Amino acid sequence: MPDSAVPTTSGLVDMVGALAEGTVSARRLAEEALRRIAAAQPELNAFRIVRAEAALAEADTADRRLAAGERLPLLGVPLAVKDDMDVTGEPTAFGCAGSFAPKTADSEAVRRLRAAGAVIVGKTQTPELGQWPFTEGKAFGETRNPWNPAYTPGGSSGGSAAAVAAGLVPAALGSDGAGSVRIPAAWTHLVGVKPQRGRISTWPEPESFHGLTVNGVLARTVADAALLLDAASGPHPGDLHRPARISAVEATRRTPRRLRIALSFATAFTATPKSLDPEVRSAVERLAARLESLGHEVIPEDPRYGPIGLTFVPRATSGVRDWVARVPDPALLDPRTHEAVRTGRVLGGLALRASRRAETVLRRRVGEVFDRFDVVLTPTTATPPLRIGALAGLGAMAADRAMIAACPYAWTWNVLGWPGVNIPAGLTADGLPMGAQLLGPADSEPLLLGLAAQVEAAQGWAAVRPDRQASLPDLDG
Repeated sequence: MPDSAVPTTSGLVDMVGALAEGTVSARRLAEEALRRIAAAQPELNAFRIVRAEAALAEADTADRRLAAGERLPLLGVPLAVKDDMDVTGEPTAFGCAGSFAPKTADSEAVRRLRAAGAVIVGKTQTPELGQWPFTEGKAFGETRNPWNPAYTPGGSSGGSAAAVAAGLVPAALGSDGAGSVRIPAAWTHLVGVKPQRGRISTWPEPESFHGLTVNGVLARTVADAALLLDAASGPHPGDLHRPARISAVEATRRTPRRLRIALSFATAFTATPKSLDPEVRSAVERLAARLESLGHEVIPEDPRYGPIGLTFVPRATSGVRDWVARVPDPALLDPRTHEAVRTGRVLGGLALRASRRAETVLRRRVGEVFDRFDVVLTPTTATPPLRIGALAGLGAMAADRAMIAACPYAWTWNVLGWPGVNIPAGLTADGLPMGAQLLGPADSEPLLLGLAAQVEAAQGWAAVRPDRQASLPDLDG
């Protein structure tokens, strides 16, 4: 099979096409992805586990299948998954220190990627149990932002975001429990899709973190994100949530009708201080103006969040408590994790049950905005990326306050279980990425992705890459 100069910095769609046409081999793509990962790892530290030998074997199998004429949506493409997802033969440490036993089966999302033909090159870094919007920890060190390694790529899917933004893989899976796909997507200039709860299975968890956390995708283009979303989507028989099937790829090919879009800078009540960075506000306002230039109507309007914050903490801390019960050596955990466990024990009974019952009322209250608007546009974060170590050493309460101040916009949609898409909103004066969210009601991914694709075509953000990509080897290098 001839190997032409198809770079690993090409997108997912381009790689699939080149593999199907026979102009590049899966082996070559896997080798170059592994070479770029090895070159970037000392600085970016995006990967917890690199599956070099296994990935090359999977690539060789893919090449044989391609040569036999087989075609699958992702056949031969190198991808990464976050280290809260099970991969056969590898541990799932979820950002924790200690010796975890290798898993004997793939999680459902990983199984579906394999069924679509993907080559899994590794598992990406995440902070301890996915609790924070930065990707740092004593178990693995710091994961750094390809746009500027003095800054975090965000979290908790920071390893996946760094790997995609740096061009180590064309796309990756992450998970989102309070913005953990959308926040790192915003801070690394990526498309990040938090789908409807249950769209991508969380099995072997029937639901994750009591329904807050869903699996999602990170990619450089809307088309790439849609392709990965379709491939990873689908239920396991044990899932608690089974939304109606959609085609994300088809949605990106349709120009949306004229939409009414609510522009909102308000945040839900948290009893903690927060303010919107002027550069972020200006970036979102410019994006709103672009949407108007595309024929949409944009009107300032805020969703009625009400007491939604009261329902988040019991679910989040109970989820941490559940996970800590599986950790082989809890003594190695961050003190902030132990504090979350204590809170989870207190709130894990009556308060947890009440928070789940409140979800229906909250959907009606917040969802009222969709009686008058099609989409809500908000910042994804209140600030540009934080510096590495900005939250290191803080106690649990101080860390929570700092985290909410930087990232007050994303978590409400996790309580509701509805989809949201981060799209790039430009760069700060210092060259750091910012993002904006397109938010919709239940099962609105087709609408959100169609709108995102329209904005992408007008903005051309996919052509803007960090300098970090230029310093790594390429297929034609």
